Amino acid sequence: MPSFPDLGPPLRGPTARLRLVAERDIPEILIGHQDDPRLHEALRLERPPSGAELGRRVEHEAGERAAGAGVWLTILDGVGGADSLSVCRGQVGVHDVDWDHLRAGLSIWVAPADRGRGLGAGALALAGAWLLGVCGMMRVELHAPPDNQALARAAAAAGFVAEGVLPGYLRERRDRSDTAVYSLIPADLEGERP
Repeated sequence: MPSFPDLGPPLRGPTARLRLVAERDIPEILIGHQDDPRLHEALRLERPPSGAELGRRVEHEAGERAAGAGVWLTILDGVGGADSLSVCRGQVGVHDVDWDHLRAGLSIWVAPADRGRGLGAGALALAGAWLLGVCGMMRVELHAPPDNQALARAAAAAGFVAEGVLPGYLRERRDRSDTAVYSLIPADLEGERP
């Protein structure tokens, strides 16, 4: 199975940068969950993560990346002073990787204090371009609740195309829920999707 390459220096865009997750991100991740008590639900988690769980996840990230199972990226500010450029502003997760069909899913969250500044759109654009260009994926998907207008705007601004809503697609707790699907393919990077 292929593996994901190391990013090297952070990916850079006009509003956001992305780097691999690091242990120093854990306090900001915990604060993000504290500031948005429903963040774990949006990320389809049973409950907010603990510091220990995040620590274990950071420890295993390199192995998951080497195995081609996923990548955990930290969103950084793309503008500002040197101090603000290293603080975790949110994260992009690469998951549901299918190397046979060259596709992967994305998840994203942005800290409440940093929402509305274009960080989400910038991070999605960077992650999508990296996955399609450097990693050789042919399709990147983003699934979201149909009523999440902020994510719909960020996806559109990042070049993702809204494909529709899949009724009853996910089982969450005891209920089935609909999900909106957004995708990015190589033709989208060139503005050539039919």
